[in-house]
Amino acid sequence: MSERLKKLRDKINALNLDGILIQNPINRKYISGFSGSAGILFISNHSSILFTDFRYIEQAKKQAPDFQIVNHTTRGLYKEINELIQKEGIKTLGFESETVTYNEYKEYEKNLSVSMVPTQKVVEKLRVIKDENEIAFIREAARIADQAFHHTLPFLKEGTIERDIALELEYFMKKNGASDLSFSTIVASGAFSALPHAVPTEKKLEKGDFVVMDFGCIYKGYCSDMTRTVVIGKASNRHREIYQTVLTAQKMALEAIRPLVKGKEIDKIARDYITDKGYGEYFGHGLGHSVGMEVHENPRFSMTEEEIIEPGTVITVEPGIYIPDFGGVRIEDLVVVKEQGIENLTTSPKELIEV
Repeated sequence: MSERLKKLRDKINALNLDGILIQNPINRKYISGFSGSAGILFISNHSSILFTDFRYIEQAKKQAPDFQIVNHTTRGLYKEINELIQKEGIKTLGFESETVTYNEYKEYEKNLSVSMVPTQKVVEKLRVIKDENEIAFIREAARIADQAFHHTLPFLKEGTIERDIALELEYFMKKNGASDLSFSTIVASGAFSALPHAVPTEKKLEKGDFVVMDFGCIYKGYCSDMTRTVVIGKASNRHREIYQTVLTAQKMALEAIRPLVKGKEIDKIARDYITDKGYGEYFGHGLGHSVGMEVHENPRFSMTEEEIIEPGTVITVEPGIYIPDFGGVRIEDLVVVKEQGIENLTTSPKELIEV
């Protein structure tokens, strides 16, 4: 039995459940290894079963060796699950309340002779602490992204189109080992760089533009995430002041990260500094988010995050300042929280680059 499956069973017992259905695709893959697009895990103290259809049987057998694979194509999913419930005497069956739709829940109620119990983030909480293999995959995803930044720098010049920069980043990452993108690449210049989640456009880079590039890739199922900001042409004093404020705030936060500190405490360090410099109203998002099989996970660095940050958490540190009609700066690193301090997985330079 895998360690992940054992920990999930411990959680089920702690919740006084006889079993649980895992339907979220990321959680399903985390627990079983199965990456197909259709399947439900049934886990109890006696069984670990992956229900899927004819298309994925062979794939499931290879990817989920700890699970019995059941093809529900002929007899139907509900009939297969219900027979298992009756055989094991299951009285309470958990389900993922944030994944299962209302219609699906009503179908469960109608077709399964069991009490359905909503659960919240049972597997997600197991996913918070990454093991060494997971960290190695994220480290490689971060390395590929760093390389993409260095590769793309020469393309950053007056007249280049935002979308072309995004395509260059994406092509390089996929050409050099990434299976996919962590999220839609952001390349935003000039006034658009003041939009934290801007979409690349046909706008051409111009002298005096801040250019924000926020991107990442997936390697072996794990994500990376980084942001760098450059200036086209010669930076003005205003450019330098805004950029240095963000950079100093980030450095202060990075130096303060240690295990068992609440996420809001790290956020406050960067936010207070930016506020003291007169830019507090222009930093409206959280300082960071955990990263793993999904690019946005918990816990986070935010003004309201009460969760403590534990060793093995992989999390971003990304303060920003966004001035409407002028532009914005965001600098983002991806770090592993260690027993003592951090390991910074993002190695691209952070001093202001003028191109």
